[in-house]
Amino acid sequence: MLIDSLKLLITAMAPFREDELEMVSACFEENHFPQKSLIISEGKKSASLHFIVSGLVRNYHLKDGKEVTTYLACDGGIAASYSSFITQGISPENIQCLEDTDTLSISYEKMNWLYKQLAQWQVIGRILAEQQYLCMADRILKLHATPAKEKYLAFLESQPAKIVQQTPLNYVASFLGIAPESLSRIRRNISGQN
Repeated sequence: MLIDSLKLLITAMAPFREDELEMVSACFEENHFPQKSLIISEGKKSASLHFIVSGLVRNYHLKDGKEVTTYLACDGGIAASYSSFITQGISPENIQCLEDTDTLSISYEKMNWLYKQLAQWQVIGRILAEQQYLCMADRILKLHATPAKEKYLAFLESQPAKIVQQTPLNYVASFLGIAPESLSRIRRNISGQN
């Protein structure tokens, strides 16, 4: 059951009694997004945070008519335009499903209601915010200070296998800030060394 996945995820971050878990579970709704559909579109408000039960998504925006992938997530991850969600402003990016994706989603209003009801939920919110910040800081540092081959090797080591194996290479190249042809060359060189 999808809700069991949520309970496992949040109890790994903070302790909850069974009645508290039921209160949290009641604030979530199950969603199914088909492959290629958008969970959110640029210019719209991100009204919900989506915990990915199964699936694969990417965040991207358009720059000079080209899609720039900024974030990848799969099972156990989060799909959200996080800045839009916490400010309730418009999203600067799109979130696209790269495969059929099932989520448990919580609205901004219910997230804030849980903050007031359960001290442990504030721990969950803090951990989620810290994870988003660390991901963004690491990405900025690697984009500007790491050679292409090292970026790709770090991607292979740090990302879940599903992201590495199932994300189309043009999206991986965009995510890493590498030209697709350069990524192909790096991959050939790495496989030639093995």
